[in-house]
Amino acid sequence: MKPLQQPVIGILGGGQLARMMALAGYPLGMRFLFFDPDPQACAGQVGPLITAGYDDTKALDEFMREVDVVTFDFENVPVSTVRYVQQRRAVYPDPSVLEISQDRLLEKRFFQKLGLPVGQFFPVNSYSELAFGAKSYEFDALLKTRRMGYDGKGQFRITPGADLKSIWEQARGRKLVLEQRVPFEREISVITVRDADGQLSQYAVTENKHNNGVLATSTAPARYTDSCQLAKTHARTIAEALEYVGVLVIEFFETPDGVLINEMAPRVHNSGHWTIEGALTSQFENHLRAVCGWPLGSTDSWGYAAMLNWIGSVPNIACMPKQAHIHHHLYGKTPRAGRKVGHTTITAEDPANLQRKVVNFAKQLSDSLGKL
Repeated sequence: MKPLQQPVIGILGGGQLARMMALAGYPLGMRFLFFDPDPQACAGQVGPLITAGYDDTKALDEFMREVDVVTFDFENVPVSTVRYVQQRRAVYPDPSVLEISQDRLLEKRFFQKLGLPVGQFFPVNSYSELAFGAKSYEFDALLKTRRMGYDGKGQFRITPGADLKSIWEQARGRKLVLEQRVPFEREISVITVRDADGQLSQYAVTENKHNNGVLATSTAPARYTDSCQLAKTHARTIAEALEYVGVLVIEFFETPDGVLINEMAPRVHNSGHWTIEGALTSQFENHLRAVCGWPLGSTDSWGYAAMLNWIGSVPNIACMPKQAHIHHHLYGKTPRAGRKVGHTTITAEDPANLQRKVVNFAKQLSDSLGKL
């Protein structure tokens, strides 16, 4: 792939991931154009934004005239839109990856086809299938929408005391898949970047913790176990099978018997935000390098990092002193319950110092609340 010189990069989607891609690309001489149906999309604060529906071919034609290459910042952009754009501009990753990642059932079957480990699952199309599945999984399962579910949305917990009829009434009318709950020890993710020539590199394995289905913290490098190398190997297998271009993130459940794949994200990812300060080249810069045909940057870590997600509201950073190891990122989004509005990354030379700095920051955060 021939490197693009001073490219204009079109991004379908104008959320915080698009915003952070642009902030990583501007120092490299890259320019950006965002496309999003929401006129308040936060990426529009850092670059030009075309506001139109994803089915608006006139607006898409205008978008394509202005850009050299196209990528996206979330996986629910309609595949038809991406294929339309691909007729005139190179798009990375390929829309065929979107087709797989947008449907939990297709995604799991794809992993199985590659011989990779996933938890038990099967499609649900009727109440009788739900009842049979719940019994088969001893009422310890999750009913999920096959499409448009993320951050805990579109999920229903199946327990011995669950009202299956009520759950079915809430979920019916949508394509569904039932997954047996995995009693995992921790969740880890692998951030892989691959270019069009097949060069591939991976960041340190990241350990993630969630709150109500939403990522709360990510720590990297994760505490090493044999599962870490196994997860990296599986992630490489997936990236190569897809002939992937860009950043691809695979989430895994670590169990006493190894790892099971949870899901993939064909884009830069929340669990990789630590790479902005914690790695020699951030996930955002490396994604841009891959889609523009530039050499990939080093994925080595500087030390250790912890990323704290801000959900619904942001801390009172105006009352906190500037500290070299604490880095705040606010997304310019209106605070709202359940909404990702920013993150803070804390860096350190070793795990013990990282833990100490996180605890100290938590105390500073608590103290700052009294100054509001």
